[in-house]
Amino acid sequence: MTDTNVSEIVAAVPTGLFIGGEWRDATGGATLEVRNPATGEVLASVADGTPEDGMAALAAATDAQAAWAATPPRERSEILRRAFDLLIERAEDFATLMTLEMGKPIAEARGEVTYGAEFFRWFAEEAVRIHGSYMTAPNGASHLLTMKQPVGPCLAVTPWNFPLAMGTRKIGPALAAGCTMVVKPASETPLTMLALVELLREAGVPAGVVNVVTTSHSGAVMEPLIRDPRARKLTFTGSTTVGRTLVEQSAEQLLRVSMELGGNAPFIVFDDADIAAAVDGVMLAKMRNVGEACTAANRIFVHADVAREFGDAFAERMRSLRVGDGLEEGVQVGPLITEKAVTNVRRLVDDAVSVGATKVCGDEEVPSQGNFMAPTVLLDVPASADIVREEIFGPVAALQTFTDEDDVISRANDTEYGLAAYFYTRDHARAMRVAERLDYGMVGVNAGVISNAAAPFGGIKASGFGREGGFEGIEEYLETKYVMMPR
Repeated sequence: MTDTNVSEIVAAVPTGLFIGGEWRDATGGATLEVRNPATGEVLASVADGTPEDGMAALAAATDAQAAWAATPPRERSEILRRAFDLLIERAEDFATLMTLEMGKPIAEARGEVTYGAEFFRWFAEEAVRIHGSYMTAPNGASHLLTMKQPVGPCLAVTPWNFPLAMGTRKIGPALAAGCTMVVKPASETPLTMLALVELLREAGVPAGVVNVVTTSHSGAVMEPLIRDPRARKLTFTGSTTVGRTLVEQSAEQLLRVSMELGGNAPFIVFDDADIAAAVDGVMLAKMRNVGEACTAANRIFVHADVAREFGDAFAERMRSLRVGDGLEEGVQVGPLITEKAVTNVRRLVDDAVSVGATKVCGDEEVPSQGNFMAPTVLLDVPASADIVREEIFGPVAALQTFTDEDDVISRANDTEYGLAAYFYTRDHARAMRVAERLDYGMVGVNAGVISNAAAPFGGIKASGFGREGGFEGIEEYLETKYVMMPR
């Protein structure tokens, strides 16, 4: 792809706020810069929204709610299907945009478009399958009916690491259910969402149904909206720290809340595992999105009997990864999102080494310009290391050994988080037994990637609550009404 084509893709993205079906500047005209983490260059300047802009977006969503809820399910379905088709048709442009503003390799960005688009197709099909129930009361005196109705205007806050899919995973079910939305994308990666909402407009989403407010003042803009009685639902993907604050704020209006928060995923390799398959799996679970994923394998537990074989093969794969600008074909590891992110990951590595871990790779040369870090493998990581307790969010793998099944399950569960877990074994009885005992919302058995639009995504404990995707995903945007009718 030439520099001219890249410039054209960026130039085609609107840079204003999208409120009530119209593009507008932020109140006061302020803008925020969007930078390429591979080069540091400014890609674009977008509107830097204010609390007043947020309120205008909520007003637009509120005004559009009744009409959108009354729109026939088939019509809502067809709009989402058109959005799916348009997204697939423009996959390369969206992938390029994500790589530019977030840094992920272009091959991964293409994969995110495919994955993200699938939420529009899945929920296009679910829109026409919203249903209630009917029964006769046990005493025979009445009919008991239930019906599903949209919860109302929703607030959605999306993260920078999956700027497309985390948006479609929220927008798809909300629109299918008949809800309007105000979306606040991450300030680091707003361009993808701005391009997406323009695509939704083209697909036929009416004015006011989806509104987008970009801002560098997230707390100041979102808190008044969360405390406003017109909003009826909050959905957030991000850190547990921020999630706790938002849940506290949401209590004032008793909002319906979905929280997809941090993770500290274990990856367990039992002694009977297919080692080659386990190495393939851990490469996916650890290095997807440069390790910047809440589902990333954070703590890798390997049975002592296969630790040398697994560790050698894994380290060799990590050393062989090509690091560079994600737009270059063949690059497998792009930059981290910010220089601060690199500093934090290096802190975790240095701490682990200082308390006894052995670094077997991670000092290889990387580009001097940009937020790059070499893929790193640490062996014999002590339980006292910070890297065992904190999310890594980078291309670093921390390995520990074990010999006993009960012990490794206990260690895997010894965290406040409960989002994703992975393990490899050839024993079917063990597979079911361990899956049941792991305290996580999602478990991958002999699989390094578990995300799927048809499956319920979400965690327990400090990883949040609520589910996105699957049959459960649309329920997060629906209320159940019970009607009693005498016979």
